[in-house]
Amino acid sequence: MSQRTEEVRTYSENDSLPVVTKTITQEKINQYAHASGDHNPLHQDPAFAATTQFGGTIAHGMLVLAYISEMMTAAFGETWVTGGRLKVRFRGPARPGDTVTASGRVVRIKGGKTTCEVECQNEPGDMLISGEAEVAIR
Repeated sequence: MSQRTEEVRTYSENDSLPVVTKTITQEKINQYAHASGDHNPLHQDPAFAATTQFGGTIAHGMLVLAYISEMMTAAFGETWVTGGRLKVRFRGPARPGDTVTASGRVVRIKGGKTTCEVECQNEPGDMLISGEAEVAIR
């Protein structure tokens, strides 16, 4: 029986994390609504959403946040999954057709913890999510 080994890069302060880029589609939003049980019409009903301040459907914030988690998993593997922490602010909506990019960089390594600035932006550079991620490195 073979044991799976995970190769995770070692990071230094100011190092960039692997970038994750995704395109938001209405289908992805609908799939997320189904999986999460969040069927708010702001996400799924274009006619209703057109009457709101957003002027159309928007992605669930947690769907966009998942791209930051995917980036952190790519960077830190199982260590992120078992010992990661996020503290973020949702700053703007992601819309169907948006290409969003999750990026980050290491800002501090101290006391067995690696702290990263993380963010998610759309293609024009609008900030969708910003904050901090922390990983306990064993």
